[in-house]
Amino acid sequence: MSRVKLGLDHFIDVKEYLRDLKVGLIVNHTSVTSDFTHLIEVTKEYAEKIIVFSPEHGLSGALPPGATYSNYFDEDYGVEVYSLYGENRELPLDLVSSIDCLIYDIQDIGVRCYTYISTLYYCVKASGKADTPLYVLDRPNPLTGVKVEGPVLREEYVSFVGIAEIPLRYGLTPGELAKLFNRKYTLGAEIHVYLLENWKRDQWFSEAGLPWVPPSPNIPSPDTALVYCGTVLIEGTNLSEGRGTTKPFEYIGAPWIKPVDLARKLNSLKLPGVLFRPLRFIPFTSKYSGKYCGGVHIYVYDKEKFKPIETALHLIKVVKESYKEFEWKKSEDKYFFDLLIGNSFVREMIEEEKDIEEIVSKWESSLKVFKEEASSILIY
Repeated sequence: MSRVKLGLDHFIDVKEYLRDLKVGLIVNHTSVTSDFTHLIEVTKEYAEKIIVFSPEHGLSGALPPGATYSNYFDEDYGVEVYSLYGENRELPLDLVSSIDCLIYDIQDIGVRCYTYISTLYYCVKASGKADTPLYVLDRPNPLTGVKVEGPVLREEYVSFVGIAEIPLRYGLTPGELAKLFNRKYTLGAEIHVYLLENWKRDQWFSEAGLPWVPPSPNIPSPDTALVYCGTVLIEGTNLSEGRGTTKPFEYIGAPWIKPVDLARKLNSLKLPGVLFRPLRFIPFTSKYSGKYCGGVHIYVYDKEKFKPIETALHLIKVVKESYKEFEWKKSEDKYFFDLLIGNSFVREMIEEEKDIEEIVSKWESSLKVFKEEASSILIY
């Protein structure tokens, strides 16, 4: 199979276009070619001026989840960095209006609550308001572009961890997603997508022939990204989602979990493509830091059959029904789980001890509508 050529690699072929332009870059540490040349280096060589904007985790990608930061000077690249994860999450229109174009190039993982796509939404919005063209340098969806799962977010649950009415696993590349945002919300942006070459919609990242640059501290591998698609929902509970371990989002547990008991119950469900190994672990940060936890290691043996969202819901349901210590986390006036899943009915039906199959059937019709809506903007 031929190696995938990134949108950035294509962009470098025509980089002289940037000569004497004022350019806004929306980038982080993943904004590199397949041989690790950063977009900032390419742009500085030609552009008259560059303004760098960076999302959650900062330009280096080293900041922990949820850590806000202010504008700062990055000594590695010699540029001033404007924070898009501080007091403001949107691009300042005065700066966007003062430049010739915006260029977005960030690797995301194909999951709605991963905040890089919220930053992408605000880029499209700023592009339309300022009448400044937006160039999206496309990257593969690590979870393939054919698998679409989970409920479509309901409007009243829009937040920075759920910026748009799309499924939890949406099956689009950044370029396709930018086009969808632009059309769905009538943002009026002029969008140009530098395309991927040799990427097929059914292709996993491991088949792309590209190096994996961990897009955030707790997504060390493409395998983590797949499991995260479901176990990110654990963040809405008082279970540890494995942050502070060698297997974030693959290790799930709490001090009051009996690992053998939980693994036995989960494996008895015979969920497709996955097994559960009982384990003990001690997180060095985040929930239950320094405490001895019992839990399970989620082991995916067939990623084609594995259904991460349904698997996570089964896990939550089993824990809730087995352990009185289980709790949902609140975020101001809403349950954080509801913000992540995009509605309240999933949590409410788990509370009512409904079958997961019944819960899934409740979102199937909206998922079908999304697939039809997205079909007209597909590039590949």
